[in-house]
Amino acid sequence: MRRHRIKGLLGALALAAATLAGAAGPAAAAEPPAEFGSDWHDPLTAAPPVARPATRSCEVTVAEAQFRDYTPYAGSYAPPPACGGSWAKVVLRLDGKVKGRQYDRLGHLSLGGVEILRTSTPEPSPDGITWSVEKDVTRYRDTLSRPQPVEMLIGNFVDDTYTGVIDVKATLTFYAADRDRHAPAPDTPDRVLPLSGPAVTTPRNTERLLAEVYATGSGGGCEEYWYMTTPDAAPYSCKAADGPYREVRISVDGQLAGIAAPFPTVWTGGWSNPFLWYVTPAPRAFDVQPVVYDLTPYAALLNDGRPHRIEVAVAGVPAGQSGWSTPTNLLLWQDGGRAVVTGALTRHEEGEPAGSTHWTPAAPGAQHRLDTEGGHRLTVAGRLDTSHGRVTTTVTRTVHNTSVHRWTEGEDQDALTGTWTDEEDVTRGPTTVRTARTYTMDGETTLGAGDRLRTVIALGDRAETSTLRGGRTVDRTRLDDRYTGDASYTANVPREQRHAVGTSSEHYQLYGAQPGGGCYDRTLATAQGIVTVDRRRC
Repeated sequence: MRRHRIKGLLGALALAAATLAGAAGPAAAAEPPAEFGSDWHDPLTAAPPVARPATRSCEVTVAEAQFRDYTPYAGSYAPPPACGGSWAKVVLRLDGKVKGRQYDRLGHLSLGGVEILRTSTPEPSPDGITWSVEKDVTRYRDTLSRPQPVEMLIGNFVDDTYTGVIDVKATLTFYAADRDRHAPAPDTPDRVLPLSGPAVTTPRNTERLLAEVYATGSGGGCEEYWYMTTPDAAPYSCKAADGPYREVRISVDGQLAGIAAPFPTVWTGGWSNPFLWYVTPAPRAFDVQPVVYDLTPYAALLNDGRPHRIEVAVAGVPAGQSGWSTPTNLLLWQDGGRAVVTGALTRHEEGEPAGSTHWTPAAPGAQHRLDTEGGHRLTVAGRLDTSHGRVTTTVTRTVHNTSVHRWTEGEDQDALTGTWTDEEDVTRGPTTVRTARTYTMDGETTLGAGDRLRTVIALGDRAETSTLRGGRTVDRTRLDDRYTGDASYTANVPREQRHAVGTSSEHYQLYGAQPGGGCYDRTLATAQGIVTVDRRRC
């Protein structure tokens, strides 16, 4: 990663709402050291662990590998016979360890071509670290119910300088469904299809269709930090002709079918300062959450038994420029009472995409400024004549972004304040699910006297989901995940001469997500790599 024209910085950006193990928080340190040493606390986040039912369980190892280069791990998977084929929950766990020096790395795990995890790695200490990621993968029951080929890759590079070999083990734990223990099998898709090419043929009795897209800007170029790119005229090291506005779009047979705001992920080398993220990564960095689109309005069109083109693109990326990965899964529910479900796409209303960037050149000794605003609105609706009656689905989604980017000549000062909103209403029959997502970023990096580099940053990942029936709210959940950090070190010197210091904190709140309503509230704080606060409320 090249940022602020500083040579030799550790950190290329690693990969949101991470779900790391560490349910029992560590005791707070009595006194943090004066500066970072050769080792620090293992990475952890304030996010809750995956809840597990108290039923019979079976564990299967799906991958175990050491990644030194870009050779993928290839293996095989078979479901555990001892836990049957009806599961209350399936939990994926990734355990990793690495030591020495290494960049953050992007990885994925796929079964039968279906990507079930997209992740990234922390940057290690010289003495070594371990970390864990947990994820609920019950929705992939169709894929997990039969033997599958396994592919896993965490692309890496090892030489005399970058010595960190990434050692990982991935397991699946199956929890048998048991109604007597209040652990029934949940409603999961009947089919899960990886979008291996743009042409796909779906079952003719599909009555609900979701697409999940693991959209990540990555690969070592400027799209890793797309939110800081500038138009060609502005004097900045990362260019994008139309500026930093990005939008993840999905189309069916060439017609726009869904829009979404990408999450502004900060990887563990991000903002030129890995000392911010050594213990507490940014939201979602280790468990990249997919963008989800409801494509049910297009089910009637797709149910004709012929191949159709479903394609994903990221608007705003300069033509011919790489840097985005968009693996996609289709999740389908089928009508057990009909061989063919018919209907029609009844509405398609697309607002004109709005976007502007305004560059204000710097006066002598002052900062350049780039103001960006963009947005888009889309409504689609369709009806299906199912075995249980006619069902109409309407999806309305609105995305919006504003940001202000300030920097000096030479980029010794570089700051961004940005907000992204993604609001969605899905009405299916009498029920409406309304989701409002807000992502925020407010950070500044400064290279001062003696090559002392300091980064101060605040990140936010918030979402509120309401379920309405007959216009009345019957369920509501709220997520609020906030990260703050302040770290500095001496750049362009050997590691032992950096004299790095840094504090970070994460406050994760989740309300109403458990049966009957619930509360989860956890705060973590660190100083110089030591956990100083681990507090739980509720």
